[in-house]
Amino acid sequence: MSLKILTSRVKELREQSGAGIMACRNALLETEGNMKKALEILKERSLLQVKKKAERSATQGVVEAYIHTGGTIGAMVEVNCETDFVARTAEFKELAHHLAMQVAAIGPQFVSREEIPEGADIEPEEACLLLQTYIKDPDKTVQDIINETIAKVGENIKVSRFARFELGS
Repeated sequence: MSLKILTSRVKELREQSGAGIMACRNALLETEGNMKKALEILKERSLLQVKKKAERSATQGVVEAYIHTGGTIGAMVEVNCETDFVARTAEFKELAHHLAMQVAAIGPQFVSREEIPEGADIEPEEACLLLQTYIKDPDKTVQDIINETIAKVGENIKVSRFARFELGS
C-alpha cells in the first residue's frame, strides 16, 4: 500500500523550498509525509546541485543598479550566470536587485574572502559580500541566497564585482 501525498502538501513544500513539484512529492514520499524532514532533504540535495555547478563558466548576466531613497547612496553589481535565458528570468533579476541593495546598505569591500589581502586586519563576515548576513533574512548569508537561486534556476551564479557610491565620500 503506497502513501497518498496530498497536492496541497506538495504545493506547500514547493513554496517553502523552491524545488520542483516532483522533487517535493518524492521528498514527502521518502519522509512519509513529514514536512520538516522533507524540507531538510530538499536543502541537502540543492546544496549538492550547487557544488556540482560551482566550476561551470558564468559569462552571461546583468549589471543591476540600486539608488536608495533620497539619492545619496547607490550601488551597481555585476551578477553572472551561464546563459542569457537565465539572465532574463524573474528569479535572477530579483537576486541581482537584492544584491545591489545589500551593497548599498552594508558597503562590503570585497566579493569573497579570497580577495582580502594577506595579513589584512579585516573581519571577513563584514568586509566580504558573500559572507555578510543577508539584510532581508538575518538567518542567512548572501551566499545562502545565491545558492538558493542556483538551485531554482539550475545554473551557476557568481557575483563578479560591485561598486558603491555615497554622496560626499
